[in-house]
Amino acid sequence: MLRPLAAAVAFLAALSLCALVAVLGWQVFGRYVLNASPGWTEPAALTLMSIVALFGAALAVRAETHFNFPTLVDSSPPLPRAAMKTLARLIAIAFGAALAGFGGFLVYDSWAIPMAGAPAPEGLGYIGLPLGGGLIALFGLERLLLGDPKPQAD
Repeated sequence: MLRPLAAAVAFLAALSLCALVAVLGWQVFGRYVLNASPGWTEPAALTLMSIVALFGAALAVRAETHFNFPTLVDSSPPLPRAAMKTLARLIAIAFGAALAGFGGFLVYDSWAIPMAGAPAPEGLGYIGLPLGGGLIALFGLERLLLGDPKPQAD
């Protein structure tokens, strides 16, 4: 159901990871070759890292490899297994919603503050929290409503 969104999230996470590598490469080059480290690279790297980590966590929630204890769940009888999967999905939804809500407040509250070392608002550095949290909650809800993910065809 949310396969196109998941594909877009994976693409954005991969793009952010590539940008993160480029930014860190420029930071190292600037510091050790030019002897003039650019100030914008650290806040840009932190922003990209939060996007990569939280988008990746959202994709893992969708694949049910995050917020999961497969050995315990798979070795349990059917009824407790279903209860544990439901509980894990509810925890993912609650955690994602909390990240989205509190992260959104953090972005809003710090938007007017200039970011140290970069010509951007401080709130931009936290943008991965509400976006990733919302995706975690959404993908957790998808698993709660639709059940186990279907195996991917290779």
